[in-house]
Amino acid sequence: MSNDRVYKVLLGPHVSEKATLATELRNQVVFKVVADATKPEVKEAVEALFDVKVDSVQMVNLKGKSKRTARGLGRRKGVRKAYVRLSDGHSIDFVDVE
Repeated sequence: MSNDRVYKVLLGPHVSEKATLATELRNQVVFKVVADATKPEVKEAVEALFDVKVDSVQMVNLKGKSKRTARGLGRRKGVRKAYVRLSDGHSIDFVDVE
């Protein structure tokens, strides 16, 4: 995979209560990824960017919600998430406190 693709696969971390529980209980980190990302691409991108060892990757597609607006019916964009399980002893800290 090219270096350009590594930086384009991961859109950012997904922060929610469920993602926090996954981090604490199962050593998983949740990322928002591009719609056409594959498991091997996500694994390679996380290992390259954060210098960690990845055990497994699970992908989830969430459909956008239908919303009623003043102009009629609308639909929000869907999102694709990747649950990345890290090996024992590895972790990713997004808050860099100095």
